[in-house]
Amino acid sequence: MDKIPSVDLRDFLSGDPERKQKFVNEIGKAYEEIGFVALKGHFLDDKLVDDLYGEVKNFFELPTETKQKYEIPGIGGQRGYVGFGKETAKGFKKGDLKEFWHFGQYVSDDSKYKSEYPDNVNVEELPKFNEVGKEAYQMLEKTGKYVLRALALYLGLDEFYFDDKIAEGNSILRPIHYPPITQEPDDAVRAAAHGDINLITLLMGSQGKGLQVQNHKGEWIDAIAEPDELMINVGDMLSRHTNNKLKSTIHRVVNPPRELWGTSRYSIPFFMHPVSEMSLNALENCIDENNPKRYEDTTAGEFLHERLIELGLIKK
Repeated sequence: MDKIPSVDLRDFLSGDPERKQKFVNEIGKAYEEIGFVALKGHFLDDKLVDDLYGEVKNFFELPTETKQKYEIPGIGGQRGYVGFGKETAKGFKKGDLKEFWHFGQYVSDDSKYKSEYPDNVNVEELPKFNEVGKEAYQMLEKTGKYVLRALALYLGLDEFYFDDKIAEGNSILRPIHYPPITQEPDDAVRAAAHGDINLITLLMGSQGKGLQVQNHKGEWIDAIAEPDELMINVGDMLSRHTNNKLKSTIHRVVNPPRELWGTSRYSIPFFMHPVSEMSLNALENCIDENNPKRYEDTTAGEFLHERLIELGLIKK
């Protein structure tokens, strides 16, 4: 496969069983073959997208010392600001050429996850930043819920199998700023080749060149979304749970050609995580003689902790 397939969530939501099944088949096949789709018909309207990009740019343009006020020690970068070059992809020595912000799950005061999740961080200088971030978080979460319902059907599970596992899940919305490149990068790229940790990732901002996906032949192909599309890919948790039936594909963000070094790139991934106690043990119907069980049993919480140590975001 040398192109990312495009699917339309409106087929799944149409109330027409044939269109619904068409969506299930298309997204399932794409995730078995390349692990990525471009999705139309999501729940983010143009105004929300514009507002979010506006607020995100406003934040990253704040003075460095202002942004650093929002770098919260001791929580592994799970909320607030993470400064330039702090995150390193698994297996790489160089920090990625990016800075980012984390919005996390919104839970009620009586939720059992209230003590598990750090509070979201309010940016005093930008009154709309947190409000717009919360709305985008919830619309992306809603989109992801329907994608997972389609995948549950594709896997022969109950349509609502994932619903209680993602309700109040440990999902993260991460606006990223890749600043202009001011000198010859010493091996560092904007985001080194990596797989995502979570169930699925919904990405805003892959309209320009930069994001590349590795297909089964080992070739890097450009993943470019249309203006009304989100790029959605399988993460390692879902791949593990399906015994690698659905593929978590290695991807990267490459540095632009030299003439574009002076430009910033913004992208906004939503990393959809389940609750920490979700079992990631391989589903029985994804194991057979030709596909023996590949992974040890674990939970989402244990797996996330292990990976955050590998990324350098928490210390052992």
